[in-house]
Amino acid sequence: MTNFVVIDLGSNSIRMKISQIDNYGSFNIVAYQKEYVRLSENMGKEKTLKKEPIERTIRALKDFKAQYSKLDNIEIRAVATAAVRQAANQQEFLDLVQKEVELKLEVIAGSTEAYLDYLGVVNTLPVKNGIIMDTGGASTELIWVDKGKCAKRVSLPIGSVLLSQDFDLGDKIRASALYQAMNLAGRTISSIGWLSQVHNLPLIALGGSNRTVAKIHRREMTTNVDDLPDVHGMHVSTQYIFGLFTRLISLNKEQRTQIPGLAKSRADVIVGGLIPLSLVLRNLQIGEVIFSNHGLRDGLLYEYLADQAI
Repeated sequence: MTNFVVIDLGSNSIRMKISQIDNYGSFNIVAYQKEYVRLSENMGKEKTLKKEPIERTIRALKDFKAQYSKLDNIEIRAVATAAVRQAANQQEFLDLVQKEVELKLEVIAGSTEAYLDYLGVVNTLPVKNGIIMDTGGASTELIWVDKGKCAKRVSLPIGSVLLSQDFDLGDKIRASALYQAMNLAGRTISSIGWLSQVHNLPLIALGGSNRTVAKIHRREMTTNVDDLPDVHGMHVSTQYIFGLFTRLISLNKEQRTQIPGLAKSRADVIVGGLIPLSLVLRNLQIGEVIFSNHGLRDGLLYEYLADQAI
């Protein structure tokens, strides 16, 4: 029996998922934990990880270690994505994590992150042809799935925290700021040549900002939390998403915190986080979105299982 520990350090949150794998390759999720550390906070144009976000991240990693250290026969895969990938002081941060937590963090390339998203989705949803979109705090991954295979993939340097902070979208939204943010994101997305070939395919969305749409939608479907449908596999119309985006833009940060299904810690980055999704939906004439609760962390698990030839 192996306890496979996955730690995923993103730009907005850090998550740990522990799967118990038996000798036949069957697995059960035995622990899951998430902390909002906002590692990319105030990185600025110099792309430097700042002291307070680093301290929050170290504390979270120590909390995770306190959990997985109790387990026997552990395998750890700890990865860091866009915030650390882009950081000018990346090595200093990695050295500090090694010193304080005795954990080796692997900084993965954007193309690797996209491929792991692909593995997580195609192993948990019946996707043969479609686009996978993962919007994180500092990057957005797009993957073209063609006949079940990963045909194309790309990681773009736009995300919920970066767009929200760079264009001051955290509280009351100014029209000029929103226009500038959407213009930058639009130019970035339109630079991907193969997107012109994938109109009208299903879009599978993951990442905290995108999944927030599904969480808000299901709270509107029922007020009974025991009857909430699963986010994984949920279908939501593009019309609904555009309407929600319009509504969020009209509200300030405090008003957004009152929306059921929207985490208070995400109220200041949700507008920036939904800009990439809204642009892709508009550009590719997609009628609905399918949401996935599985992505990079699950991709690491399926990759591990394949490597073990179980």
